[in-house]
Amino acid sequence: MIEILAGLLVLAGSGFTLVAAIGILRYPDLLMRMHASTKAGTLGSILVLAAMALVVAEGTVTAKTIATVLFLLLTAPIAAHMIGRAYVRTEKTPKPEDGPD
Repeated sequence: MIEILAGLLVLAGSGFTLVAAIGILRYPDLLMRMHASTKAGTLGSILVLAAMALVVAEGTVTAKTIATVLFLLLTAPIAAHMIGRAYVRTEKTPKPEDGPD
């Protein structure tokens, strides 16, 4: 039964990761690409890690999986926010070749 649940988690995680990859390839803007990669990619990774923790079922592996999930949940949104903020700031900065408005 655990193998079936783990298989479903891996399939769902792979599906979300595939959606993230397609979003990166298809979306025209950096901000849209980042949204696709951080949301779907993080969820896909968490689902695959949960499947691994179910199959292995050891205390050390489960603890490392929980630590990795917490790390992903804390760092992915912050990194995306900082990259998006830098992008917006560089896009609004007038370029020297544009001249005065």
